[in-house]
Amino acid sequence: MKIEVYSPTIRRKEMDAVLTALVEDKIGPGEQTRLLIQIAKERLEFDYCLALRSPAIALYRALKICDLKDGQGVLISALSPRYYLQVIEDLRLKPVYCDVPAFSACISRETAEAALAANAGEADVRCIVVHHTLGFLPDMAALVELGFPVIEDCSQSYGTQTEDRKPGSFGVYTLLGLEERDMLTAGGGALLYAFNRRDASVLRNAGELPSEYNLPDMNAAMAVVQFRESAKNMEKRREIAQAYTQAALRSRHKRFVQRDDVDYNHYAFPLILETGVKDVKAYAKRKDIAVESAFEDTLMGSGRVTPALCPESYSLSLRTVLFPLYPRLGAAEAEKVAKLIVTIP
Repeated sequence: MKIEVYSPTIRRKEMDAVLTALVEDKIGPGEQTRLLIQIAKERLEFDYCLALRSPAIALYRALKICDLKDGQGVLISALSPRYYLQVIEDLRLKPVYCDVPAFSACISRETAEAALAANAGEADVRCIVVHHTLGFLPDMAALVELGFPVIEDCSQSYGTQTEDRKPGSFGVYTLLGLEERDMLTAGGGALLYAFNRRDASVLRNAGELPSEYNLPDMNAAMAVVQFRESAKNMEKRREIAQAYTQAALRSRHKRFVQRDDVDYNHYAFPLILETGVKDVKAYAKRKDIAVESAFEDTLMGSGRVTPALCPESYSLSLRTVLFPLYPRLGAAEAEKVAKLIVTIP
């Protein structure tokens, strides 16, 4: 049986929670959605939160609250999710693409300053959206010092720990996606929250949305269990990642630069290849193991960004692959993947 790259961690507890919501005819926004916000607040320590039906709605609301004018710019990484561009264009704003440093998945202050300088006469940038790509954290304090409102996207970095502040606590608003491939899944949806009391007040005043925008109880019930089981699931991820890391040290392929002051959630296991992606995918397929391009569903990977604008992002989009890593992966399967990592051409 083929070992897939992603597998949502849906066990009996998640199934029972959804089934209970269905049996009680509580599938629209209601008590489970309120419970989800309460549990998320205990874990994330924000001031106020909205539970919405999709990350796209959450990003739209966050940018809308920032009160940008038509044509003003939003600085985003070239390795951001594809839907970012659609949301920005729907708001009649202008995307300004930012590159990443070498061997890094996230933007930095230096690459942000370079993008701002390159677009100084063309785009009036008024906001930065920072995606914590593959669970990695940029230096948020340095990015905030640029003086723009910052929206953080922690969809892939939930559970990552730093020595001082929680990821997501730097931005004026923070987005936590609950889609199939996010760190926590509800089968769809997102939380949009604010840590600062003043920003929370603005979010609260803008929170009177029709029920069609709010997360249904059926999805919220699954997300509640995901939050409660997250510590156990992340420990399993850590064990698998440790084995993969030892295997990677015996290969000639590169890993992303990681900050010493961060305890990562091990959302994924990427490698930057020294050989062609097609060869590695074909080799893994012969072993019944799926290997995916890490940035296929990003703006750069889907061809939305001109490669010359962000050369490091373009290079990474061509050379970075992901190996299977998720809590449901059995010991024998994880060992098989580790052996693959050691022997890939």
